[in-house]
Formats: sequence, C-alpha cells, structure tokens
Amino acid sequence: MSRQTLNLTEAVYHYLLSVTLQEDEVLQQCRAETASHAHAGMQIAPEQGQFLALLIKLIGATNVLELGTFTGYSSLCMARALPAGGKILCCDVNEEYTRIAKRYWAAAAVTGKIELRLAPALDTLQSLMQQGRQNSFDFIFIDAVKQEYLAYYRIAYELLRPGGLVAVDNALWDGRVAAEDQTEETVAIRELNTFIHQDVRVDSCLLPVGDGLHLARKT
Repeated sequence: MSRQTLNLTEAVYHYLLSVTLQEDEVLQQCRAETASHAHAGMQIAPEQGQFLALLIKLIGATNVLELGTFTGYSSLCMARALPAGGKILCCDVNEEYTRIAKRYWAAAAVTGKIELRLAPALDTLQSLMQQGRQNSFDFIFIDAVKQEYLAYYRIAYELLRPGGLVAVDNALWDGRVAAEDQTEETVAIRELNTFIHQDVRVDSCLLPVGDGLHLARKT
C-alpha cells in the first residue's frame, strides 16, 4: 500500500503498458517512426495518448483543439476517440513534421475528422476568438511552445465550453519544475501550474501521466 503515487520502475512501467495499452498497427507504426526522429522527445507517452482518448469519450467531446501536433500520435489517438462527425483542429508550425502526421491520419482513415492549420498557435487562437468561437470547444490539448503556455491557457479558457476540459502536457517537465532550474521554459511551466491551481473558474488536477498532465475543467 502507498499513500502517494508510486515511483515507476522500468519493470512496473512495462507491466503497466502490458495490461492497459491498446494500440493498433497504425499507432504502433507512428510511435515507432517517431522514436527514431531527431526530436523524438517531443512525442507523448503511449499511455498518455490512450488517456486523452478516454477523456474525450468520457466527456462526450465532438469538437477538439490541439496546440502542437508534431508527427500526429496524439491527434490520431484523439481523432479515433471522436464520434462520427467529430472534429479536431490541429495547430502546428512545422510542415515537415506534420507531413508525417498526415500520412498516419490517412492510414487510420481519420483525415476527414482533422483540420490542420500551419501557423503559430497564438495566431490561430486569436483568429478563433475573432471568429466568435468562444465556448465552442469541448476539449483542448496544449503541447506547444512552453514559454507561451500561460497565453495559450488564457485564450483556451475563453474558447472552451462550460464543462469542457483543458489538458496541458509537460506539466512536470521531467521533474525540473521541482528543482532549481530557472530556464525560461521551466519558469513558464511553473507559472502556468500555479495559475491553474489558483484559478477559481476551474476544477483542476495535475497527474503524473507521461511528463505530467495538468487538467482543468471549466465550471
């Protein structure tokens, strides 16, 4: 028994995957190709992708926004979880990375659920606000430029419907948020974690899933 979250050893982690992970061949191939990528560390953990899919199903999401798409693993997990007619708007700036994502979206037959916008995430968020998309998204996944996390969150809150959920990746930042690290990225993540914790407009929980996933439900 333990009164705090278990520190996962390699053996326990592999056991966890063995009894929970339900990747199909397309997800496996996407994750395997990304593992050999020069920036493979940007990939979310497979159990985190499965958790995102579960959250989407639990809240009945049909309209999803993703900030930071990379090679498409997270968006593929979420798109698969959406019902027929569900949509996910993916935001990224890198055409090379998202070209890989498009290939796997096509292989999984979810291209019709996904719209990709190649532009800075803040620009896309501002554009959505100008289009009157406030209170229209059910689920928003934030995994883009860490220094802009708080700015993303402030606008994401406006775009999220009441009862909707924001999920912020890298909230534990490989443990650096609890260390003396004062790099710009670490400071920005700490700032957002504190902001969400003090935000009376949401119900929140920071979970040690993947690199830390901070959830905030708009009340």
